Amino acid sequence: MQLIGSLTSPFVRKVRIVAAEKYIDYELVVDVPWSEDTQVPDFNPLGKVPVWVMEDGKTLFDSRVIVEYLDSISPAGHVMPKEPRPRILVKRWEALADGICDAAALIFMEKKRPAGQQSPDWIRRQLGKLHAGLRVMSEDLGQLNWCTGEVFTLADIAVGCTLGYLEFRFPELDWRRAHPNLSELFDRLMQRPTFKDTVPVG
Repeated sequence: MQLIGSLTSPFVRKVRIVAAEKYIDYELVVDVPWSEDTQVPDFNPLGKVPVWVMEDGKTLFDSRVIVEYLDSISPAGHVMPKEPRPRILVKRWEALADGICDAAALIFMEKKRPAGQQSPDWIRRQLGKLHAGLRVMSEDLGQLNWCTGEVFTLADIAVGCTLGYLEFRFPELDWRRAHPNLSELFDRLMQRPTFKDTVPVG
């Protein structure tokens, strides 16, 4: 099995962490979808990473689909509850984390355009989503040890990847000071080998 993706993508990192937490072996194929010589569209018609190539050659794309698949193929360390209500709460956390990452990625790409072509209104709109998402994350976490209570789940992985991406790409946001409980959660996550081994580089 293969995982195709970049070393900076929080969505790829999420898949890498889930696979590591569940002791699933795979080959990491580094491919940046923005590069002119990218092969990603050959595996995902949408041209996005991550892409998971299964043993029969078929592919899965979208990190949410991939991590659900990975959680189903190995009995080790389930990261998603089986009961419907707790499961949907974990998926809600994941959707919130992914939404913040989407907004952050749009800001990053917009700022790569020539200064005269950038849209300040567009950047402000995405920043508004980002800050609103962080505020809800912080409120929902409260004083809990983990996002859904006392058990480490996919919710924590998704949130940790989001916070790691913000720290990597947007250190000027200073989200730690605004949301100290998220900062404590992130530091706790960074003590796990699966997070230490997947810090974004590039």
